[in-house]
Amino acid sequence: MNQQPLLNLIDDLTGDLNDPSLLWQLGAIIVSVLLGFGLTRLLKRRFGRPDDTHRGMLRFGVESFGRVMAPLAVVGLLALARVVLAKYHFHVNMLRLALPIFGSLAVIRFTFYLLRRVFARHGEVSATMLAFEKVFQLLVWLAFVLYITGVWVDVFDYLDGTILPIGKYKVSIADILQATVSVVVLLMLALWAGAALEEQLMKVQGMHSNLRVVVARTARAVLILVAVLMSLSLVGIDLTVLSVFGGALGVGLGLGLQKIASNYVSGFVILLDRSLTIGDMITVDKYSGRVTQINTRYTVLQGLDGVESIVPNEMLVSGAVQNSSLSSSMLWISTKVSVAYDTDVDTVLKLLEDAALTVDRVLKEDKLPSAQLLSFGADGLDLQVGFWINDPQNGRGGVTSDVNRAIWRALKENNISVPFPQREMRILGPVPEQFPTPESTTVPKKSSVTTGNPSANHV
Repeated sequence: MNQQPLLNLIDDLTGDLNDPSLLWQLGAIIVSVLLGFGLTRLLKRRFGRPDDTHRGMLRFGVESFGRVMAPLAVVGLLALARVVLAKYHFHVNMLRLALPIFGSLAVIRFTFYLLRRVFARHGEVSATMLAFEKVFQLLVWLAFVLYITGVWVDVFDYLDGTILPIGKYKVSIADILQATVSVVVLLMLALWAGAALEEQLMKVQGMHSNLRVVVARTARAVLILVAVLMSLSLVGIDLTVLSVFGGALGVGLGLGLQKIASNYVSGFVILLDRSLTIGDMITVDKYSGRVTQINTRYTVLQGLDGVESIVPNEMLVSGAVQNSSLSSSMLWISTKVSVAYDTDVDTVLKLLEDAALTVDRVLKEDKLPSAQLLSFGADGLDLQVGFWINDPQNGRGGVTSDVNRAIWRALKENNISVPFPQREMRILGPVPEQFPTPESTTVPKKSSVTTGNPSANHV
């Protein structure tokens, strides 16, 4: 193992202790660090303000690269200081050591930034990602140590000289690692660019929500495709092999991937024809709820009980869907009540309408509540009161309960009878001996027993 670079670096640093250039190098490092972090903080204050809307893209860039800009600025300033000091024949050995340190910090922060922007966009960092970040950080600092000690060249030569037979080709381990790194980096950049574009599109208020989703998904797919093609070119794979892949994909679609392809196509159809939008209250088959996500393969419905249903997009295209807020968010709801036959119908209908108007969620303009006499029931007059709401996403059960409570209070205050079912049972013929009457053992051949209170229940 060649340790000469490390020994040379130690000798150079030791020699700089008695050289006046040491102060210049220390000053350059301190100034670079202060300027780098200070400039980053100044940019955040200037362009990272929420009310600075006329510089939207610049503010977005400052907010996105906030943690990465500081070490990158320090690296740039250190490189500039190294060039300037070397021009005036000063020693730059300490700057040679500081550059890879801050460069490693910039690589670590940039990688963490990409990972969290792509895989933890809602702020929830999983334990797996934290473990990967720790491993990656350890690998970067290990590479820095190998570079400083001069072992990096020996390790690379060993990897480049180790050949692995892959089919009829022979590839070195170094080529495989370089190809893997290039593919991963390009894909991560493509995913980050797609996520950043989607975030910006979702803030555009002048564009329909479905159109924003379509543009974001299409742009992400195009970016990933370009990244894959560039990765294959960098690795050295001939792009004509994609024709073989296309044929295999066609065979797969013909054999068993029809449902998956149908769901993906249906997802774009839903987004383009705008039959569903995020926030709509829909019912499809036995599932109902508010649309929270429209993905390329499935749509997520969140019920009023909090349960989320994952509905394949094909069901939403080929089946019947009830949409409570397609063209209008107003929804008509009704509830029924019965009153005694001796009740003034006109008076009670007016009471029902007024009772519904006391509920906050019931519309009180244009669409007023209306009450009707439905039928003459077996126990009383069957009435119905209908009313309109404009917030179906909050459910029907709560507002129906509030209206029923208001109706009950109104009927109770006005002493209006609410009948209950009354039934008369007659026993023909002799009563069996196991049921003797207490008065006598002789039972008339015809008797009647009436159950229930013949009068109505007055409230």
